[in-house]
Amino acid sequence: MCPPTYFGVVYEINPWMHVASPVDPRRAADQWEALRATYQDLGVEVVLADPAPGLPDMVFTANAGVTWDGRVVLSRFRHPQRQGEESHWRELFAHHGMPVLDTQGISFEGAGDALFVGDTLVCGYGFRTDRAAIPLVARALGVDAVELELVDPRYYHLDTCFCPLDAGTILFAPAAFSPASQARVRRLARRVIEVPNGIAAGFACNAMAIADVVVSSEAVEGLSDQLREAGYRALGLPMGEFMKSGGGVRCLSLPLPEIAGGAGSGEPAG
Repeated sequence: MCPPTYFGVVYEINPWMHVASPVDPRRAADQWEALRATYQDLGVEVVLADPAPGLPDMVFTANAGVTWDGRVVLSRFRHPQRQGEESHWRELFAHHGMPVLDTQGISFEGAGDALFVGDTLVCGYGFRTDRAAIPLVARALGVDAVELELVDPRYYHLDTCFCPLDAGTILFAPAAFSPASQARVRRLARRVIEVPNGIAAGFACNAMAIADVVVSSEAVEGLSDQLREAGYRALGLPMGEFMKSGGGVRCLSLPLPEIAGGAGSGEPAG
């Protein structure tokens, strides 16, 4: 995680961002701290990255890169407003001894668009990540990949509309995907929980599964019954300040099993 020291909506690069709706810094700090405390209460070690002035979206650590088996593919941000983050993330991963790979200049936005279902890499494309990056990422990590086309700009990253809870259970918002990709998702896992658009728009799918707890925004409480049937408990946290920038719990959390201990989805939060 990265503290929200410099977080704010100072530009507009997705439909949620409006510079006319400023972030309340104190409220954002409280919401971020509540998430960090929740992870710690659930037994997850939290590793902190240093925030940098002029990079307000560094708080969304999920976009730094995607990791697997001790390696990381670094993000190449589509928008110049975020490209200054790349050198900071490269330095952090290298500091922890992780080989840092890249996508040869092709847009790819890390775990925002690349999530594992078991040992299969599921990648979203269409808004931030170029489809051409997906085979490069899969080859770099030595895994098979499934491609999913995102079609609703509100769900500009895969992690806003798709969440693997474990190798056999997935949350997803059908409205975010092309018909062919909807069908592909339904074949990915034994149990697929389809999230209505109204609940998904509250960032319910932007979640982290820690053991049997699904941590997300308050909207996840609307999925309590379905999650209980799947063996999980919903835990909703206020995320309103980060939602102003198009982010939620998972956006604020990069799983780093190579660095931190923890549980959930085979990937601890870090």
